[in-house]
Amino acid sequence: MVSGDPATSEAARRFLNGLVERRVPQRIRERDHTVWRPDPREIVDRLGWLDAGEFLRPNLGDLDAFVGQVRSEGYQDVVLLGMGGSCLGPEVLRRSYGPVDGYPRLTMLDSTVPGQISAVANSIDPARTIFIVSSKSGGTIETLSFYRYFRGLADEALSRESAGANFVAITDEGTPLQRLGSEEGFRRVFLNPADIGGRYSVLSWFGMVPAALAGIDVRHLLGSAASMRDQCLDGSEENPGLQLGALLGSAALAGRDKVTLIAPPSIEGFGLWVEQMIAESLSKEGRGIVPVADEPLLAPDCYGDDRLFVFLETPGCDEISAAVDRLQQEGHPVARIPARDCADLGAEFFRWEYATAVAGSILDVHPFDQPDVQGAKDNTDRLLEAHLRAGALPEQEISGSVTSLLRQVNRGDYFAIISYMPVDAECDQLLQELRSRVMQQCHIATTAGYGPRYLHSTGQLHKGGPATGLYLHLTQGSRRDLPIPGERYGFDVLAAAQAIGDFEALTKLGRRVVSVDLGDNAADGLRRLLNEL
Repeated sequence: MVSGDPATSEAARRFLNGLVERRVPQRIRERDHTVWRPDPREIVDRLGWLDAGEFLRPNLGDLDAFVGQVRSEGYQDVVLLGMGGSCLGPEVLRRSYGPVDGYPRLTMLDSTVPGQISAVANSIDPARTIFIVSSKSGGTIETLSFYRYFRGLADEALSRESAGANFVAITDEGTPLQRLGSEEGFRRVFLNPADIGGRYSVLSWFGMVPAALAGIDVRHLLGSAASMRDQCLDGSEENPGLQLGALLGSAALAGRDKVTLIAPPSIEGFGLWVEQMIAESLSKEGRGIVPVADEPLLAPDCYGDDRLFVFLETPGCDEISAAVDRLQQEGHPVARIPARDCADLGAEFFRWEYATAVAGSILDVHPFDQPDVQGAKDNTDRLLEAHLRAGALPEQEISGSVTSLLRQVNRGDYFAIISYMPVDAECDQLLQELRSRVMQQCHIATTAGYGPRYLHSTGQLHKGGPATGLYLHLTQGSRRDLPIPGERYGFDVLAAAQAIGDFEALTKLGRRVVSVDLGDNAADGLRRLLNEL
């Protein structure tokens, strides 16, 4: 599976043999919490993902009928309102499959930045849109704020009495969102098994309801996942999830902790999900793995000796394959995973879930909790309360520059761009150029994420993982606000509170971080940063 650095291959083989000798696959299958911790808390009640969506199979006819009803009523759009792991899987599927003729268009909203919310609102007709309110806990502040805003638009377009039929909830039983759906006349409330965590939930209702509404063949996805599950629950060395997990864990212990996923354009969105799975699961107590997704693919000398490359190799990606060959020839370790575009996504979801759990055992890290994510939520709540008391948020400290930050680079570091601005194709291209220049000049790994999405994924890595990050914190000047019905603050204040709270948390931990205000035009601000370099 691995080529390039022989030492990495040998270490992975030793760990793989050790895992088989310790009966790790059998113990995972038996849901033995001692694979990870003596204490069963947040483990035995988080292993429902091992069923790989089997609980859905008896309910697929009902899901078909639900989708058929939505289509027959002429809905044009489906907007997924969520945050964190419960919605990144559907986003991967949306990007990979694209729009399907005869089905509503799927859009995901996981940003509190007013410009992003306005862009979604302006692209739909609320009267002909199904809104999926998705939250495991049922109390996520971003998700409920999205609901209030779009419920107001739907009420205006229809009426308070009938607009509830445009809303669907996905949550656990007994949550505030389940009660909200019942009280406010939602078309449907899908209750997910409580023993499936958010980031492990793509093969449950959280992933399959949005996929089915968008016309994606969920039976094929679940069948693909079930096939991989059967292979991963095998106790032999041929277990594909065990092989990948042994590689991830052993490489990290050997100093190759920057796991860089390379995927062809047809499934490049998969990196977004893998990034969140690894960062939130394996970065705690000062240890962990740094996932690198969607990074520009450059010449071999732009990379340090802390990399492990994993290549999802599909037919027809010859140019990417040639670039990966060059990495191997220069001694970089590369694992190649054959894939058939989106047809194999169900299997890959399960493979990486299983591999992450195995790597957690190797690294002695609890893979099912996320202690530092809660801290970010607490910071936001504290700042919002301060805003309500004082009428304003504290000023965001603007400190340093990208060049002053890069002067602090040490071997084994990574450069993280965290941006509070609307997702925009031009800005995406400029961020990629910024990553390329940092790689060429400093030979370190780079990551990039939009806020507040990253708070629920790589935010755990930033605060709980190794102190090897250099953080470029990007914000924009104050924008026109959008009100949140029922609250005394709007989305601009909510987004600013999240950004300030994150910056304060990184500063308090002694992380190397600078904050830069891009001004009113984000693209122009990014060009100024590029000129600095």
